[in-house]
Amino acid sequence: MFSAELEYLRRHSLRSLLNQALNVLTVLSTSLALWKGLSLLVDSESPVVVVLSGSMEPAFYRGDLLFLSMPKGPLNVGDIVVYNPIYGGTPIVHRILETHDGFAGPDQQILTKGDNNDQDDIGLYGGPRWLTRKQIVGKVTAYVPHVGYATIVLNDYPKLKYLMLAGLGASVIFTNE
Repeated sequence: MFSAELEYLRRHSLRSLLNQALNVLTVLSTSLALWKGLSLLVDSESPVVVVLSGSMEPAFYRGDLLFLSMPKGPLNVGDIVVYNPIYGGTPIVHRILETHDGFAGPDQQILTKGDNNDQDDIGLYGGPRWLTRKQIVGKVTAYVPHVGYATIVLNDYPKLKYLMLAGLGASVIFTNE
């Protein structure tokens, strides 16, 4: 079944196989460097996120790709932010409903709510009545509709993700270019 692939590996030199491995490592390290560079540029630990739920409809739908940045000044009512809940878990994308600006810098207190939700997010905060600026991952600055839906599918069906990764790995190994 795999005899053609094994014959291919026998025919090519170790140098050729190492060259392919080096090319893969170059692509991976370049991707990581671009991600980290973008993170530094926009001052956000996660400059790109995918909407995973319908809590922000009609502003954003499940599968929309969001671009984030962290503004230097205070966040304002109406800004859409991504925050990390205190208890951990998946970051949440919601709109700022109320702020208390008497607190300077990282101590700004924020209350959020999903546009499609009936009540504010106090129940999601895990105890405190307010978010602090430290919990904010970034403010939404742009979005591309539906582009992130592939991420949702791959997370919902992990076997598909592993199958895709195996296919990509095989194509790298058995491709001459």
